[in-house]
Amino acid sequence: MAPKYLTGDKAGIDEFLARFDVFLFDCDGVLWSGDHLFPNTAETLDMLRSKGKQLVFVTNNSTKSREDYKTKFDGKGIPAQVEEVFGSAYSAAIYISRILSLPPPKNKVFVLGESGIEAELASENIPFIGGTDPSLRRDITSEDFTNMANGSMLDPDVGVVLIGLDFHVNYLKLALAFQYLQRGAIFLATNIDSTLPMAHSFFPGAGATGAGVVTAYGKTPVALGKPSQAMMDAIEGKFRFDRARTCMVGDRLNTDIRFGIEGKLGGTLAVLTGVSRKEEFLGEGAPIVPTAYVERLADLLG
Repeated sequence: MAPKYLTGDKAGIDEFLARFDVFLFDCDGVLWSGDHLFPNTAETLDMLRSKGKQLVFVTNNSTKSREDYKTKFDGKGIPAQVEEVFGSAYSAAIYISRILSLPPPKNKVFVLGESGIEAELASENIPFIGGTDPSLRRDITSEDFTNMANGSMLDPDVGVVLIGLDFHVNYLKLALAFQYLQRGAIFLATNIDSTLPMAHSFFPGAGATGAGVVTAYGKTPVALGKPSQAMMDAIEGKFRFDRARTCMVGDRLNTDIRFGIEGKLGGTLAVLTGVSRKEEFLGEGAPIVPTAYVERLADLLG
């Protein structure tokens, strides 16, 4: 069935909104692009809250923790609570602590990523190395190769390699991650997004910065961001919502919209301010098709 175009259709918007009690929102490409807040985003979210809708912000961006997102929401004038944010870094931390539940001492995580991952691992009392460690922001040396190969440079307690978006990725970090994987570490990813919407353009995402490890290891990690249903199950477990009365709102077909479809939510809403274009889902035989779409989130104001 072709998706319904809601922009400019007040009656259609009212009917669509009435079908749902809960809205799961992607952030980058939907609410903002980088530091640019899309016009009337706050007013749209206020409108939904005034109708009694529950809002949950579900993001694959692992560079920020839930507290970081709360700070960003505050700075943009958007009322939101830390508990309303569910990011891929938090999803990974929950998975490691409550699903894997690795016994010490082999429970340490080697991180390829930023401080958002570290903060969420710390919130679950998970030990970690790597990440933003300044000692790793350098060129690899011949001595490093030797010490990694003989194991003297490696932490024997590392049992997990977790890759996410890393703004300081280098060969040394990739080599360390690969060495841990070769020694039996569990391979996880916060998400595998190929691109990151930022400043009205697109840049390499977590899937791109971690691709070197994936290629070298020859195996794909268990991804814990959208469209992983492990993430959906965790969100449902926390918020206790009725999937049939829940809508996923996003800009990317292969993560956001697929996440909602595979999660058997009541509906999905695509916005055209981010990654995917309408031609991708309006064509005959399109593999991923949202329930409805709008040009921009603020179109829901009617």
